Amino acid sequence: MKHRYLPMTEQDQKEMLSAIGVSKVDELFSDIPESVRFQGEYNIKQAKSEPALLKELTKLAGRNADLKSYSSFLGAGVYDHYAPIIVDHVIARSEFYTAYTPYQPEISQGELQAIFEFQTMITELTGMDVANSSMYDGGTALAEAAMLSAGQTRRKKILLSTTVHPEARDVVKTYAKGQHVEVIEVPYKDGVTDVAALKELITDEVAGVIVQYPNFFGRIEPLKEIEEIVHSVKSMFIVSSNPLALGALTPPGQLGADIVTGDAQPFGIPSSFGGPHCGYFAVTNKLVRKVPGRLVGQTVDENGKRGFVLTLQAREQHIRRDKATSNICSNQALNALAASVAMTALGKKGVKEMAVQNIQKAHYAKQVLKQKGFEVVFDGPSFNEFVVKLPASYQETNDRLFEQGIIGGYDLGSSYPELQNHMLVAVTELRTKEEIDAFANELGDHHE
Repeated sequence: MKHRYLPMTEQDQKEMLSAIGVSKVDELFSDIPESVRFQGEYNIKQAKSEPALLKELTKLAGRNADLKSYSSFLGAGVYDHYAPIIVDHVIARSEFYTAYTPYQPEISQGELQAIFEFQTMITELTGMDVANSSMYDGGTALAEAAMLSAGQTRRKKILLSTTVHPEARDVVKTYAKGQHVEVIEVPYKDGVTDVAALKELITDEVAGVIVQYPNFFGRIEPLKEIEEIVHSVKSMFIVSSNPLALGALTPPGQLGADIVTGDAQPFGIPSSFGGPHCGYFAVTNKLVRKVPGRLVGQTVDENGKRGFVLTLQAREQHIRRDKATSNICSNQALNALAASVAMTALGKKGVKEMAVQNIQKAHYAKQVLKQKGFEVVFDGPSFNEFVVKLPASYQETNDRLFEQGIIGGYDLGSSYPELQNHMLVAVTELRTKEEIDAFANELGDHHE
């Protein structure tokens, strides 16, 4: 048998064609004129048997530079973190793995409870009142936050810090174009949002101000200072945040944020070539009815037993679509479950310890590179990423590192022309002292 999922014999095919009254497969295409039909063979390889195909694909997969055989210093929004083994075990269970949207609470209690736990943990990390059941990824969650602020304030301008992830900024601008919202970028100074420039740009026409915490350069933004400027004109304060960093940093909710979004990828979700991941979206109580996506609530049944339901369901996403603040009504349930299992397995102390290890190891890497004579640009309080100025071209440096089994950092010149040949280096808790030293030595050997 050549086909794993199509166990159809020639006899089966004859019977099927006979049942619908045709003699051969070609007759099924009789509506397509002969002149435009493709005649001949496609220029593709002949089908192989299953064992031969598996052998070929395994060989091709072996050419991948994966995170098991290479040490990675690449972050920029997708990170190589420890994922407890139990994560894969739980999400591979059939009742979770194949679950669809839990419209019927009476048969979806496990799925609904898992989402409820996710929401609860996100609110604890962010210091916010309410979180939704998750979104596609951090970029779309941030864009939804920008549009929510425009709808809530009835204003048409968004101030967006240039220290926000470049791809996330593009997504915000794409959403804004459709809603006729103007996006103005706030420049950076010394690796953080330029507060003086923000003061000049802020007016009572601004719906929301967006900053990232830690920002794209790994630096910690002065949220309290920014919050006072934003709220002085009754604008909304939107913070995009790495949830793992919140294990060690003061939550944005405690610093006056109105909306906190981000990507849950650091918790139990593999890099997977950049997706799929899982966005989170958390707000203050007063915005609960404006939250895109869905919310799971806890209640009791008629016997007083705890149960879970989708709450605030008479929502524009489902009915009056023309009046909707958002038409997102799906969520990344399986990835949200992975994040929930990872956070549960780590526990409060574990999340904090993991966050602190990121800070300490990144700090150690910084010190070693400085000793080698490298300039750490935008030096100051940071989480697990920092910027290094390279003596040679980024491409040349990265190719050389790759030959030594090291995946180098992100090319900042590709997003910030003024930072040509600067590398954004990420150091997570998985990087060992030996790996950090090898990375520094390999860079340092070519420093002169």
